[in-house]
Amino acid sequence: MTSILLASQAQGSGGGMSMIIMMVAIFAIMWFFMIRPQQKKQKEIRAFQNALTEGTKVITGGGIYGTVKRIDLAANVVEVEIAKGTVIRVDRGYVFADTSSAMQAAQTGK
Repeated sequence: MTSILLASQAQGSGGGMSMIIMMVAIFAIMWFFMIRPQQKKQKEIRAFQNALTEGTKVITGGGIYGTVKRIDLAANVVEVEIAKGTVIRVDRGYVFADTSSAMQAAQTGK
């Protein structure tokens, strides 16, 4: 009777180790397919925001298309012309995409 209990306890400890390995494998797969691509995209967005120049066509976080007229790095603000003579101030963190690259991606299906 005692040997049966000891045998079942020995089998149970091996099962715990395989469960830990399975959890690590699931996390690794999740990181590879979800977290890593998101970090790469965020890096691309930051690089675009840091490389903004006057005259660049952009899309804001609210979906407004426009052209950068002035960049104030001290206040972290971008002035975007959305129509002839209409200029809005937008936080630089809310300028996400260059319209020409967004159009090309839409046409190619990316």
